[in-house]
Amino acid sequence: MKIIIAPDSFKGTLTAAQACDIIARAFLAVYPGAEIHTLPLADGGEGMARAWAAACGGALRTANVTGPYGEPVQAEYLLLPDGTAVLETASCAGLELARPRGLNPALTTTKGLGELMLAAKNAGAARILLGLGGSATNDAGCGMACALGWQFYDANGASFCPTGGTLSRIARLEPPGEPFPLPVMAACDVRAPLYGPEGAAVVYAPQKGADAAMVQRLDKGLRHAAALCAPGLAEVPGTGAAGGLGFGVLAFLHGSLRPGVDLLLDCAGFDALLAGAGLVITGEGRMDAQTLQGKAPYGVLRRAKAKGVPVLGVCGCLGQGSGALLAAGFAGLYPAVDAPKPPEELRRTCRADLYAAALRAAAELNQDGGQRREAP
Repeated sequence: MKIIIAPDSFKGTLTAAQACDIIARAFLAVYPGAEIHTLPLADGGEGMARAWAAACGGALRTANVTGPYGEPVQAEYLLLPDGTAVLETASCAGLELARPRGLNPALTTTKGLGELMLAAKNAGAARILLGLGGSATNDAGCGMACALGWQFYDANGASFCPTGGTLSRIARLEPPGEPFPLPVMAACDVRAPLYGPEGAAVVYAPQKGADAAMVQRLDKGLRHAAALCAPGLAEVPGTGAAGGLGFGVLAFLHGSLRPGVDLLLDCAGFDALLAGAGLVITGEGRMDAQTLQGKAPYGVLRRAKAKGVPVLGVCGCLGQGSGALLAAGFAGLYPAVDAPKPPEELRRTCRADLYAAALRAAAELNQDGGQRREAP
């Protein structure tokens, strides 16, 4: 049997490549003669540069830039043979970088991302492919814009670099003398608008450390920034990605938003790889209703279903609305843990937990011939 293993990373615990290896070992233990193909994925979040490097080649590079709290960090990016630079927001403004200092989306910045874009340009990049996932920010891309020459002023005429908590202070802004010269396409894994009940602050800021009162302040700041910068863009799907960075890509760079996993699957020749496959396995750290909003496992599912190949989801855990995944077409869902674990314990046991879940999926598939399995 030809089996394709194509998961995203399990954020905070395992890279996509590590997840591929663990799942492959489990399935080979049950199907020792299987033809295994692994394809580590990223839909725009952590691990995107390395996933593209594994699928498409290119050279990984680093640059010293500003981190989420203004600290110096070394960020990685990929320069593809065709001149495309693949950048991750997570590498310079990500949750895992911010976590040691505490999560506070009112204070974090995307300034380092703008610096990383300049580094890629100076290294000879012809265009930018920007991954928006995994951010710790809520600044609507204003930090990025500052690094690229935009000026923001408060009511007293003082220039400042806005963060999520200071967006409401913007009284006026000025574009740089020369716009950023490279075309920018953002790989976007959500369809959220900039603000409102389904927007960046309300839906995603609590995951970044915001309490209810902060969520309201952040949402108000996003509304204010949109009204000043580009009021017609706030409802565009994806502008709420990465704390409004999707909006910033459109407003400050005149860029575009695309589903990140589709871009990578195209580059990797995934549709051709499906020929003759009997099973596809995908997954991510948490599979829930948001998975169907453009995350990597859903991109895999759509393409495999079109070719008539069954898909199993092997994940870290299942969240709210996971039943919708079965309705969408997943043949089975296999979580590594059924109950929350402290982060330290989870990092210690994640490899064994994922192997056990994948082994269970393989054993049940072998036992019942691949019949649909309900989520626990």
